[in-house]
Amino acid sequence: MYARSTTINAAPASIDAGVARVRDEVMPMLMGMDGCIGLSMLVDRESGRCITTSAWQSEEAMRATDEELQPVRERIAAELGGSPMVQEWEIAVLHRDHRSVAGACVRATWVKVDPANLDRAIDVYKLASLPRLEDLAGFCSASLLVDRASGRAVSSVTYDSHETLDGSREAAASMRASTAKDAGAEMLDVGEFELAIAHLRVPELT
Repeated sequence: MYARSTTINAAPASIDAGVARVRDEVMPMLMGMDGCIGLSMLVDRESGRCITTSAWQSEEAMRATDEELQPVRERIAAELGGSPMVQEWEIAVLHRDHRSVAGACVRATWVKVDPANLDRAIDVYKLASLPRLEDLAGFCSASLLVDRASGRAVSSVTYDSHETLDGSREAAASMRASTAKDAGAEMLDVGEFELAIAHLRVPELT
């Protein structure tokens, strides 16, 4: 399974209109494309950072749509007041305790490891991080996307509410530090987001 994420640093006042456009126009178009298995959208209303991610059954299916989707990305970015940054990923891990509910929030963590050690880092995430995450109140799901060429990866952990996201912050920080050490990973960024659109249909990958 593969994913393409598009990050736009939007004008905060334009976010609601952007979410509506992605939900009402972009998502139906994507879901009509061969190999597309869903879409999600994360928004940070304070910073304006918006991340839209589409999931695909294969790398070939994802790549085949790139040219068709480029003008769509540019148009949405212009409406949001930013420029799109596109990244392509392999979906290495997807574990879902239950489907997300209205009000769900996501904490995303970006890291980098030596590409030669990426498989080991994935195993650390599966065997050490996931069991601890499942014990956190409000845990909904977790995913790990990786770029094997660069060694970059992003973990996204979904919680049922902003309150449970807040309540997990200290434990999650401790977990990140120990996991990064065990995996030999360099921490790049951490962000907290509202899950504005949740329509990913990726099967369990653990």
